Amino acid sequence: MVPVGMSQVACGNRQDEEAEETVAKYPFLSEEWIAEVRRIGDEARAEGGSAQIPHQVKMNQVITEVPFGGGTIEAHMDTSSGEMQMEMGHLPDPDLTVTLDYATAKAIFVDGNPQAGMQAFMAGKVKVQGDMTKLMAMQATPPDARAQEFAAKVRDITEE
Repeated sequence: MVPVGMSQVACGNRQDEEAEETVAKYPFLSEEWIAEVRRIGDEARAEGGSAQIPHQVKMNQVITEVPFGGGTIEAHMDTSSGEMQMEMGHLPDPDLTVTLDYATAKAIFVDGNPQAGMQAFMAGKVKVQGDMTKLMAMQATPPDARAQEFAAKVRDITEE
């Protein structure tokens, strides 16, 4: 297996052969996926390339309809350090708690599709408890180049 970001080059006589990137893929929010996302984040921080988040928010997340495990995952996102940190479990003092289904969470966090979140919210599939202005402020800021690079690596390791 080739680590994420490393290329495996096919050997041959043609000079114009392209490098093929081999990346292991994992189900969104599986233990393996979370471990790999942590590794990607650690790698970015070590290279000084972690994205800085301009808005501070502590958000608990309840992901329902998960196709493995017990069917529900509790996670949280904390940007109070200036970097986005996502971990399993809930924070004791969140600004807000968002409850959403697995497909919507994947569309937002992996596919980078905020419209999916808005559509699900309008359809009543996303519930928000707490300071919704923090969520809106976060969504209003486009991701910087480092965040986009991180997101691309996360998409690469996520099963369809």
